[in-house]
Amino acid sequence: MTRLESMLEGTPYVAYLYGYPHKTAYRPFTPALPLEDVWAKERRDALFLYLHVPFCEMRCGFCNLFTAAGPKEGVVQAWLSALKREAGRVKEALGPATFARAAIGGGTPTLLDVAGLETVFDLAADLGVDPRAVPMSVEVSPETVDAGKVAVLKARGVDRVSMGVQSFLESEVAAVARPQKTAQVEATLELLRGAGFPTLNLDLIYGIEGQTPDTFLHSLKAALRYTPEEVYLYPLYVRPLTFLGKKSRAWDDLRLSLYRTGRDFLLAQGYTQVSMRMFRAKHAPAARGAVYRCQEDGMVGLGVGARSYAGDVHYSSEYAVASREVRGIIQAYSERDTASFGEVRYGFVLDEAEQRHRHLVLSLLAEGVCPGAYRQRFDTDAKDDFPMLAELEAHGLARDVDGVFQLTAAGVERSDLIGPWLDSEAVQKRKQEYAWR
Repeated sequence: MTRLESMLEGTPYVAYLYGYPHKTAYRPFTPALPLEDVWAKERRDALFLYLHVPFCEMRCGFCNLFTAAGPKEGVVQAWLSALKREAGRVKEALGPATFARAAIGGGTPTLLDVAGLETVFDLAADLGVDPRAVPMSVEVSPETVDAGKVAVLKARGVDRVSMGVQSFLESEVAAVARPQKTAQVEATLELLRGAGFPTLNLDLIYGIEGQTPDTFLHSLKAALRYTPEEVYLYPLYVRPLTFLGKKSRAWDDLRLSLYRTGRDFLLAQGYTQVSMRMFRAKHAPAARGAVYRCQEDGMVGLGVGARSYAGDVHYSSEYAVASREVRGIIQAYSERDTASFGEVRYGFVLDEAEQRHRHLVLSLLAEGVCPGAYRQRFDTDAKDDFPMLAELEAHGLARDVDGVFQLTAAGVERSDLIGPWLDSEAVQKRKQEYAWR
């Protein structure tokens, strides 16, 4: 039995792969790498700027994002001061750079007050990001958005807001330790929709204890009342050190059927499926600005918890989930001086083999692998470099469509199995050795 066949006999929900490699494969650099050297060979004409706000009003039971709940004002201000120091040092190291995309995420960016939000936007502008010229996305939450903050987002030219609703039923969000009121969610959605943002994205979760196809459809229908341009459907994952993870419960039974329920409903409503999680409406605006290719172009991450992709070096702050560990990392970040931000201390160096893995994984889990693009970049053929792809075809999980190697519907719903299956042996080993903290 091959490794793929063995995995196919288990859960289709192995891990959500939103980048390659995962942070659990990162390790300390000894000695630290100079920031200028890390960016020296990277193209800087189509970068992605990501600013991470590591704070939330509360921490949901399923959350393993790098965030601290209910921070004191002094902690937030110390973090903002450090963010300014980091941004200045990064700007110096980058030199002339053009950004094709920008996003402010977290955590919950709208936990910041109006002055804090303005500061973050000012830092992005100082680096050369103009939201009126490039797409800019910001994550919000029902508990932290108000008219004043929405006015800031509009004034700054934000064209996409994303909100994690998870469910429109209070009993379901309570089951994942999220004390959310549906009336507040609806009022926030009215506020956001009324502000006229070109793209509204809503996140929903399936696999919550007690959830059924009927209750999931209830949330989907409630979400579509606000005509979101994008909808993301996330399977519930129970990860180590989260509230649900500590309960040691199994959550796998209904996830696949709930996924199919949601997928079929959104497709019937005219949405296009972009990936396992992402669905785009017909009325969604066309992409604007310079082209950004995640397989090739770099990402500048600012703020503790943010990742950066600079050619063959991916780096970030250290990764943790447990509250005490996260708070300690935030404090250490806030105490760093400007010079220290010129050092890259923690990450992963991608040799050519790993760069091929990354291109393959990110392509296959999205639009598919284009042989011409792969050959142009690596001067080889993807199927020659990865004969294991034939296994996907043999199991009906992928096929060639108009010359592009794409996942089938069966493959898309197993994206969270196929992604980890494509990990290199070195990445697999590092992930297995990682000690959760």
